[in-house]
Amino acid sequence: MIVRDRPTPLRLFLAVRGSILPSIWKSLAVTTLLAIAVTATHGTLDGVKFSLAALPFTLMGLPLAIFLGFRNNSAYARYWEGRMQWGELVLRSRSLARQCLSLVDTGRPFAAEDDDARTRMLRRAIAYAHALRHRLRGGDAGADVAPWLAPSEWERVRVLPNLPHALMLEMGADLALCLRERRLDACTAPALDATLTAMTGVAAACERIRGTPIPFSYTLLLHRTAYLYCFFLPFGLVDTIGYATPLVTAIVAYTFFGLDALGDEIEEPFGESDNDLPLEALCRTIEIDVRMALGEHDLPPPLLPVNYRLG
Repeated sequence: MIVRDRPTPLRLFLAVRGSILPSIWKSLAVTTLLAIAVTATHGTLDGVKFSLAALPFTLMGLPLAIFLGFRNNSAYARYWEGRMQWGELVLRSRSLARQCLSLVDTGRPFAAEDDDARTRMLRRAIAYAHALRHRLRGGDAGADVAPWLAPSEWERVRVLPNLPHALMLEMGADLALCLRERRLDACTAPALDATLTAMTGVAAACERIRGTPIPFSYTLLLHRTAYLYCFFLPFGLVDTIGYATPLVTAIVAYTFFGLDALGDEIEEPFGESDNDLPLEALCRTIEIDVRMALGEHDLPPPLLPVNYRLG
């Protein structure tokens, strides 16, 4: 995710990091070169004049802009829902830490190095966040998850197809253990179980967003319409504005191609592009909060933007 103050007007036009321009410059260049060729020949090819009235572009331009706006709103809704779900995971991780420390009684003062259910559950909460991040991004979770689990537990869960779900099953097993050993009152156990259920719900919601894209036929229709509109636009402008045709075509193409590409980018918010959600920073936030609850003092610093990008 790009994190920076709004640049000055001059820097606004020169900013590249976070801009959609690197994704569309080839299409934009082809469209502009076509507009230059049409302007140089006045829309004439082999003695045949190709001329289009402005009315069709007016009729097509307004619906195209509306549909692009609607699709981008849908894509941003997916992006914002993904951010809300990860905000929920931060909240539930903090609640789990508080509930484990205040509701689970082991009969001795809490110490982070103790191998009791409270410590295992809190360290597992950190592992859960990292495991969910890697599941959404399709990466290898071993290096980030293994340090927070006992070696025997890691060997047990690493081969399972859904690592976050496997970790939540381990959480449930420890919750049942606390109930059987009367470390947890049966009246307060539902509160802990509700927190675990909410954390599971976050994973399910994120998997739904990742696994259900905007229908391809809808996206394909917008792609084709935007490209056809921009490719034919110079033929409708050259007789009216003459040598300004390439400039106007480039501006219109930048707007339509940019909106189209931006919708594609934020439609999948869990990736690793500049405009995707900062899942690594959110995992670090959870790690700091839970380790603080565990009583640790040598805490890692929050992740900060590097070259305006927060991972």
